[in-house]
Amino acid sequence: MQEFILFIDTETTGKPLSWDAPYSDAKNWPYSVQIAWVIYTKEGQELKSENHYINEPEQEVSETSASIHSITKEFLEANGKDRKHVLQLLAQDLEQYQPLVVGHFMQLDYHMLGVGFHRANLQNPLPQLPTFCTMNATASFWLKPWQSFLRLGELYERLFQEPLEQQHDAAVDARATAACFFKLVEQGDISDTTILQQQQRQKTATQASTFKAKASLFIILAIFILAVLLITLL
Repeated sequence: MQEFILFIDTETTGKPLSWDAPYSDAKNWPYSVQIAWVIYTKEGQELKSENHYINEPEQEVSETSASIHSITKEFLEANGKDRKHVLQLLAQDLEQYQPLVVGHFMQLDYHMLGVGFHRANLQNPLPQLPTFCTMNATASFWLKPWQSFLRLGELYERLFQEPLEQQHDAAVDARATAACFFKLVEQGDISDTTILQQQQRQKTATQASTFKAKASLFIILAIFILAVLLITLL
């Protein structure tokens, strides 16, 4: 395990239409309206925390997303900061601590941060760092028939026998993710081995996705060349 662990959470204007779309596809990717992170030593000592709201002129906050996290456009105009400034602070911490980056539903946080770095014209340091998802790590836990995974509040309540108050506030959720992570380590559900195994599965999935994309491109190119040849022959 890394010497330092950075727990992160984002609140967004929605979810992407496609996980495979490039970050340049503005219509596909929503916006992050709040980003919070907390840095701990691997022994569980908190070192620092950050919590920021983001306001950008082009972002819209739907009633649906506002009903989840209670962050409105008016609130952001009064309290939000520039996206680039916030992500520069995050990048500095990622580069200084070289942490294991942990989230609950890390897939969403990972991509939303990637989109943010792209939109801010900043280099994204996340691909160079190990990541871990507590939602995936607890996928084998006993679930109710209608569940495919445990939401953060559900996992927290199961581990600590009390409800998670003020959910969908990124600062609250980042700390709750940290609490769940260290509790799962204590119980033996998370170890260096399980962290490594999850990273290997992620690497395999990424390679498979890259191969699929290249194969699709090759097929399109082959069809184009064939069409050109047929036109030439005719």
